[in-house]
Amino acid sequence: ALIFVTVCSNLFVSLLRNYIPHRIRMIVEVAIIATFVILFDQFLKAFYWPMSKQLGPYVGLIITNCIVMGRAEAFALQNRPALSMVDGFANGLGYAVALVAIGFFRELLGTGRVLGYTLLAEPWYTPNQLMILAPGAFFMLGIIIAVFNTLKQPPAKEAKK
Repeated sequence: ALIFVTVCSNLFVSLLRNYIPHRIRMIVEVAIIATFVILFDQFLKAFYWPMSKQLGPYVGLIITNCIVMGRAEAFALQNRPALSMVDGFANGLGYAVALVAIGFFRELLGTGRVLGYTLLAEPWYTPNQLMILAPGAFFMLGIIIAVFNTLKQPPAKEAKK
């Protein structure tokens, strides 16, 4: 859903960028984003009802997602439609990968299973129930950011004697 919305909203914001008055640009961007979220939600309800029931209110939250709005504001308003679509796809894909990574590790640490397959079994592993609760997502995001920052840092220089 997010990739579809970022690609389409970036395309339309870019196409309309020269016609949107500066004073109301954010309102127009939200309306464009909301239109594509509603279209996708209706598509799910019509063709993938079980998935629509599972995702329920979460699809609608894409409207308020700062990544979608930020890319429309920062990139699509200044660039051509084709480039804006590529940017929307790349950012949507990156966000999706981050969500899948967080979800993967939350499930693994919270239940010991991923996609129904037991990967961490008792008695040596006790599932951490906190990881499947809402705060677990924040903890996992913090851990992932810490790992990336550690891997990204250049090696420390030796102190001069």
